[in-house]
Amino acid sequence: MAAVDDLKFQEFDDAANLLAVNPDATTISIDEPSENPKTQHGLLQDTGREEDDELLGTDDSDKTELLAGQKKSAPFWTFEYYQTFFDVDTYQVLDRIKGSVFPVPGKNFVRLYIRSNPDLYGPFWICATLVFAIAISGNLSNFFIHLGKPTFHYVPEFRKVSIAATTIYAYAWLVPLALWGFLMWRNSKVMNIVSYSFLEIVCVYGYSLFIYIPTAILWIIPQKAVRWVLVMFALCLSGSVLVMTFWPAVRDDNRRIALATIATIVLLHALLAVGCLV
Repeated sequence: MAAVDDLKFQEFDDAANLLAVNPDATTISIDEPSENPKTQHGLLQDTGREEDDELLGTDDSDKTELLAGQKKSAPFWTFEYYQTFFDVDTYQVLDRIKGSVFPVPGKNFVRLYIRSNPDLYGPFWICATLVFAIAISGNLSNFFIHLGKPTFHYVPEFRKVSIAATTIYAYAWLVPLALWGFLMWRNSKVMNIVSYSFLEIVCVYGYSLFIYIPTAILWIIPQKAVRWVLVMFALCLSGSVLVMTFWPAVRDDNRRIALATIATIVLLHALLAVGCLV
C-alpha cells in the first residue's frame, strides 16, 4: 500500500534550475489565475479611451445627452438662448395659426398646439404684419371716405405706424407679463392652479392676434357697420382662444377671482380691437 507521503504533490526543481540558467524566463504559478492577454489589452485600450474622454470633456452623460437629441440650454443673456425660440418650421407656425383662427371647443391652445415648445417667430411677425396692415388700411379707408370731395387733399398719416406698433407690441408683451405674474402669485396661494410659463403666454397672445390681420385689410371698406361687424367677429374668435386657454388655469381658484380674471382678459382684448379700429 502506498505511503501517505507518496500521495502528496512533490515540488520539482525544474523551475528553479530554469531560472538559474535564464533569469528572464516566464513562469506560471498554478495558484494564481492566468490573465488573458487580449483582456489585458482591452483593459488598456478602455483606460486610454477614458483618459481621452476626460481630456476632451466627453463623458458618458454627454454622449447619452447627444444621442437623445438634448442640448444644454445657453444662459438667458446670450443670443443663443433666444435663437431657440425662433427655431420653428413652417408647419408648426401654420398649425398654430390655424388653431388660433379655428379654435376647438373645450381644447387648450397651449396643450394642443404649443406643447411646452413656445416660439417667438410667429408672435413677432404677426404683430409686425398687423401694425402695417392697420396703418395701411387706415390711410386707405380715410382716402376712400373722402374721395371725390373737391376740398380733400390726401396726406399719408405715418404716425399711425408708430401708434399701432407701440399699442400692439405693448399689449403682446406687457399684458402677458402681468398675467404671468398674477398666475404665479395665485399659484402660491392655491396649489391646484395650472401654471404657464411667460413665453407660453406670449405665444398664445401673439397667435391670437392673427385673425386681426385679414380683418384690418377689410377695414378699407368705407361702411362703418361692416367694419364693426368684422371687429366683433374677430374679437369673438380670438377672445375664445384666450378664454379656453386661461380658464383651466384659474377655474380652481376662488370663483370671483377666476371670473374677474377672465373678464379682465376679454376686456383688454376688446379695448385693443376697438382702439385699432378707431
